[in-house]
Amino acid sequence: MDVSVLEQVVATHVPMVQRLNVPQFHRMLEQGILREGEPVELIDGLLIRKDRSDRGGDPMVHGPLHAFAITRLQRLALRLAGLGCHLRCQLPVTLSDLLEPEPDAAIVRGEPEDYIGRHPGPADTIATIEIADSSLNYDRTTKQQIYANAGISTYWVVSISERTIEVYTSPQVGKGRYEHRSTAGVGQVVRLKTVADQYLEVAVDELLP
Repeated sequence: MDVSVLEQVVATHVPMVQRLNVPQFHRMLEQGILREGEPVELIDGLLIRKDRSDRGGDPMVHGPLHAFAITRLQRLALRLAGLGCHLRCQLPVTLSDLLEPEPDAAIVRGEPEDYIGRHPGPADTIATIEIADSSLNYDRTTKQQIYANAGISTYWVVSISERTIEVYTSPQVGKGRYEHRSTAGVGQVVRLKTVADQYLEVAVDELLP
């Protein structure tokens, strides 16, 4: 090949990214290519490492503030038991063939036994919750877009640094955003509609370190 032609090919060539679908992602876990519990999630067909670090901390390390907030979230499980739904912490939600995020928490219809053979999908998921410190901008943008386009009715961002809970409702499917956003601070309460017009009330202080 003429050198000038080769240079032109190199200059114009854009490497292709091979996207994974959910079954391929699962096979990688089953075959040990990825370890079960590895802090990665499938976002738009790409393996994205989850950022669970505290602000200013090592992004490869699960920060103690983030971990503390997860522990606080887990306390909601007992209160959800009589409301027709249950809590899943840091477990997959299958939103499409190329999307399987692992929100810090998801509130899901029914009982855990209903999902022995599959992960919850959009129709099963009442709300997703992300604990945000160093990941705050990502959770407000990319994660909001993902959950809104999937039609998840409610999305909470628990901001450790700002000591607030951002509540997103009325997803605009195809637009990647929620129509309504409100913010509750320390001393305030947020409400989540669960099943059959029942509500879960959570004080902002309950979830913050």
